[in-house]
Amino acid sequence: MSGHSKWATTKRQKAVVDAKKGAIFTKIAKLITIAARKGGDPEVNFSLRIAIDKAKAINMPKDNIDRAVKRGTGESGGAQIEEFTYEGLGPAKAQFIVKCLSDSKNRTAAEIRHLFSKHGGSLGAVMWNFTQCGIIMIDNEKIKNKKLTEENFELELIDAGAEDIKKEDEGLIIYTAPLDFQKIKQFLEAKNIKTASAEVEYVAKEPASLSDEEKIQLEKFIEELDNNEDVSDYYTNANL
Repeated sequence: MSGHSKWATTKRQKAVVDAKKGAIFTKIAKLITIAARKGGDPEVNFSLRIAIDKAKAINMPKDNIDRAVKRGTGESGGAQIEEFTYEGLGPAKAQFIVKCLSDSKNRTAAEIRHLFSKHGGSLGAVMWNFTQCGIIMIDNEKIKNKKLTEENFELELIDAGAEDIKKEDEGLIIYTAPLDFQKIKQFLEAKNIKTASAEVEYVAKEPASLSDEEKIQLEKFIEELDNNEDVSDYYTNANL
């Protein structure tokens, strides 16, 4: 698994949400629209439920959520949103996978290519160094509130399909195969345990260590990814 702290990454993302809520709402709305194409009922459409959970976590207004669902189901107009994935080397030759949601492939491709070039990188194949993995995070408080004994809870998670469980100061990180992600999430929901984060992500097989100067360069690149409304998510092998 990647060496950088998932909790640190999540805290940084939450700080971005607080500072740029409008842009984040746009990104999450696109995510909901894409998911809603498989059906507008979150009780049946698991991908839509996950997207709506993300929207609720950042206090996105219900009207915004409903509009995004209707756009996805075709009940309202609007240009078609598509998903695009780009690979490349960023600053310090750090590998990146960038997922975008956009109604204009040409515009988005040009912007992402320019962003990589601006920071001394370029688009290119890096997917070989990544594998997909379900990652679910639970705050310690959520476990304590349910009065679950740590050992028994972990055994239950393993029985439900968890491949690995990592303990950190802030809580637990559960790793699953992509096919078992939904099963583990539903297992936690049945116990009424709220997750801090739940995603199927690209995880680097071989993380790369960076110098302090290289980390500063990378943070500037990451900030621009955060600022781009077409970028829905990104993954790196850089150990931050």
